[in-house]
Amino acid sequence: MRIVTVIGARPQFIKAAAGSRQIRKEHQEILIHTGQHFDDNMSAVFFREMEIPEPDYNLGISGGSHAQMTAKMLVGIEEILVKEKPDALLVYGDTNSTIAAALAAVKLQIPVFHVEAGNRLGTLNNPEEVNRITTDHLATLDFCATEDSLEKLQREGLGDRSYCVGNIMYDSFLHFVNLPWKYQNIIDFDGNAITVPSEYYYLTCHRQENTYSDEPLTEILAAMNSLDAPTIYAVHPRNRERACRVCEKEKFKNIILTQPVGYSDSVHLTKNAKKIVTDSGGLQCEAFYAGVQCIFVLDYVVWPETMVGNRNQLAKANRYDILNKLSATQIIDPSYKPFGDGHAAERICKIITEWERKNK
Repeated sequence: MRIVTVIGARPQFIKAAAGSRQIRKEHQEILIHTGQHFDDNMSAVFFREMEIPEPDYNLGISGGSHAQMTAKMLVGIEEILVKEKPDALLVYGDTNSTIAAALAAVKLQIPVFHVEAGNRLGTLNNPEEVNRITTDHLATLDFCATEDSLEKLQREGLGDRSYCVGNIMYDSFLHFVNLPWKYQNIIDFDGNAITVPSEYYYLTCHRQENTYSDEPLTEILAAMNSLDAPTIYAVHPRNRERACRVCEKEKFKNIILTQPVGYSDSVHLTKNAKKIVTDSGGLQCEAFYAGVQCIFVLDYVVWPETMVGNRNQLAKANRYDILNKLSATQIIDPSYKPFGDGHAAERICKIITEWERKNK
């Protein structure tokens, strides 16, 4: 089959690393990068480190409102689909790139395969929730990371097109966590290499809810600054100015600000951290895979499977709530593996191949 895969954001690059490697064993893949994440530390470094094939097309679309971004992507992707005439389109996750690609394909009567389908927060106030729901209902095949996601799609009447394959991000995590930590390209804002302390906490914080003003970010950083070891904070480009200003204003000396890190560095920072505080859906899963306790600073649960034994806990953007959750003892049940066995990409390709045979 000729399969067009559309990616545009950092989490999708991680999924595509495993997906493209497997897809290209059996099919012809045409890769479109929308440009939603364009910064070298948010994009190009992932292609280099994870050996993702160079995109066949790069639309260079980023910035603007959700409507502006999605509209531009819809036009650009449609033009490519008309030119390439693929047998199917594959998308990952829940970004504007995902929904734009799905809409363009379904209007051209091109089957859509959606990887990481069925996740639900239960609120349309979250723009990614809108993207997820719409894409799931447009898709010909929905691939779920967990049984919980599959059950949600079954309740929405999508059971006949939905399959639980495991989390494809776990495929990538297992591949890289077992390799030597060879990159260590952890750089401060002046371009200087940072020596990772022997003990540290790992923080990422980029969502609008936590960075729209100084107040929530100050609370999060105040909690991290008071801990018994330094915190490595990999800062999203759009939050750089605020993070620097808050740390300088509050004289937070126990926080190490860095540029965004590549996937290999992030995996190993996760694996070796004392504990993790984040508002990233992907990083909370990677902490779970690594057996490192995580605090998720948000008002809703993204991955309910991780919320067991204090392994992942919700916290408000409040220093006392964060510190209270960090003090809890983590309990790990080695037999509990809700995200599969690290072979999601293989299952996805097998199901696609079976679908192709039935629909020739």
